[in-house]
Amino acid sequence: MNNQLAACLEHVKKPSRYTGGEYGSIVKDKQAVDVRFAFCFPELYEIGMSHLGSKILYGLLNSMDGVWCERVYAPYVDMEREMRARGVPLYALESGDALSSFDILGFTLQYELNYTAVLNMLDMAGIPFYSSQRPELTPLIIAGGPCVYNCEPVADFFDIVVIGEGEEVLPELIALYRAARSAGLSKKDFLRRAAGIQGLYVPSMYEVSYHTDGTIAAVAPTGGAPAVVRKRVIADFDKAYYPESFIVPSTEIVFDRAMVELFRGCRRGCRFCQAGYTYRPIRAKRPETLEKQARALVDNTGYDEVSLTSLSSSDYAHLETLCESLVSDFEPRHINLALPSLRADSFNLNLMENIQKVRKSGLTFAPEAGTQRLRDVINKNLREEDLQNACRVAFQAGYNGVKLYFMMGLPSETDEDLLGIASIARNVLQTFRENARNRARGVRISIGVSTFVPKAQTPFQWCGQIAQEEIVRRQQLLMDALKIKNVTYSLHGWKASFLEAVLARGSRRLAPVIEGAWRRGSRLDGWDECFDLDHWTQAFAECGVDPAFYANRTMGKEEIMPWDHIFSGVTKGYLRREYDRSLQGLPTPDCRISCGGCGALSLTGGKCDV
Repeated sequence: MNNQLAACLEHVKKPSRYTGGEYGSIVKDKQAVDVRFAFCFPELYEIGMSHLGSKILYGLLNSMDGVWCERVYAPYVDMEREMRARGVPLYALESGDALSSFDILGFTLQYELNYTAVLNMLDMAGIPFYSSQRPELTPLIIAGGPCVYNCEPVADFFDIVVIGEGEEVLPELIALYRAARSAGLSKKDFLRRAAGIQGLYVPSMYEVSYHTDGTIAAVAPTGGAPAVVRKRVIADFDKAYYPESFIVPSTEIVFDRAMVELFRGCRRGCRFCQAGYTYRPIRAKRPETLEKQARALVDNTGYDEVSLTSLSSSDYAHLETLCESLVSDFEPRHINLALPSLRADSFNLNLMENIQKVRKSGLTFAPEAGTQRLRDVINKNLREEDLQNACRVAFQAGYNGVKLYFMMGLPSETDEDLLGIASIARNVLQTFRENARNRARGVRISIGVSTFVPKAQTPFQWCGQIAQEEIVRRQQLLMDALKIKNVTYSLHGWKASFLEAVLARGSRRLAPVIEGAWRRGSRLDGWDECFDLDHWTQAFAECGVDPAFYANRTMGKEEIMPWDHIFSGVTKGYLRREYDRSLQGLPTPDCRISCGGCGALSLTGGKCDV
């Protein structure tokens, strides 16, 4: 560590975010590697270090001969201030080397409000923002993550965007990069070859034209690029790379535990859920594979908790068998199992009691909407009686608290639907009074309500977000209704949700807006204390862009959407049919009951582990 960096650390609140040296981090001999990869997470250390996908790719890349992957996180405002004052460039934690010395910078785009952090990290590294401003092959700036299913607002910043799962395509990209560098290829020639690999999107090879009303007239590929970029998936999830060890942080992070991934995808088909569509088809691991991975992580990291993760963990077909096997091994060692993403209609008390012998956690369910009518609209195949039954069984077993998550502003929502949230809370409270094993302990019912944000590649991609004034009105209505003893609530602010909607459905015309917001001081927009919508409002005005055009407008049935040239695996026709069914209030059976022909099987040759 040099003296300038040491001086920075003396003046920040959490210096452990920036020191590296954690147990399990990988340090290689620079002379023995020919590709240096910086995995850039445009969020704070404690968020980035909790992310499973980055752990997988970090291990994968470092398992490759001649490749050294290091980690880079966004600095908090105090650290940024100190680094800029002392001329310290953004650096990687493993080596301490400046980001500008790396061959490939890979950004993960987890959340639209991280976009200004991407620009800030590039600026702190002295790297130009736009791909067109970087004529050389090195450094190569790439992106991946869930936001890539509409990455158009940031497309101009990246040389390549990885669409889908990186475990197979990243090694292919690195092999191509090595060959191009060895052959002395230009960046343009390299990108032309990269565009031929399934799952690699080269934004500079697509020309976007617009109608006078701002809608898209055409997205035209050039130079031999495919008209549609198909998502890359791993067909056999059992054979996918998975690390045997994680980096163990030396400071507190959000999710500090071992994690094993049960399966990818979701059979439920909630119409608002981007992950539920973009992670299709479902691919599950065998119990034996999961047992081996969980035990290896515990042995190699010393963690005392293992989380069994997926989009809907209780849907894993072999869950009870897996848990019984792991508990028999872990309980004597005081290792806890955590099972997030439970559904009320498949709540299994015996299973929960079995896995929580070491440490009991709280219960969390997501009804999403306050009435059955609206749950049918959004295809949340859950009845209130399922929720109340799950709470009844839990309260009888000694639980005395539950968290319930809802959304407001859903398509076709009425005041009656909103007030239904308070009705559900009252009913849960009554269920406790009638069934609690120990009412003297009291009950805690926590209600969390976020604002609906329409997302690309979902049936609700055509829908506009409700106007800001209406969000405020509905929030006040809900706050008045939730003034119930033993019930607490939190409502997500409308300003961040509005900006998220703009960026989630935006086109390439938003790139200068993002730059403008950054120049006005936007950095960590996902944090309330750092977010300032005025920066964005001024940037929109300066660029002549109406944010409501993206956030609040209902898109036309035949309209070309900014993301139509990105194929997530689910066809636009299927999404439209689901949208039309929502308008009729018709639910769709989940994939295990009936295959709806969404199109995702085309990516795996018909394999789907429903």
